[in-house]
Amino acid sequence: MKNWVLPVIGILLIAAGGYGLAKGEFSYTKEKHEANVLGLELELKEKERIEVPKWAAGGAIALGAILLVMSRRSG
Repeated sequence: MKNWVLPVIGILLIAAGGYGLAKGEFSYTKEKHEANVLGLELELKEKERIEVPKWAAGGAIALGAILLVMSRRSG
């Protein structure tokens, strides 16, 4: 495995965990249907919301920190 992979994954996990603790949820838009009727384009989009449990966000931060420590010891 490359030397930069573990630190990058660790940093991403820490950032995602921090975002999860700060916001508590994230949302995204999902396209459901699209139609073209007599030259008129219609789209139906649905906004989805996912709540992030505090324990999962804290676990991501802890796992990211462990990966950072492991990458420093092995390198």
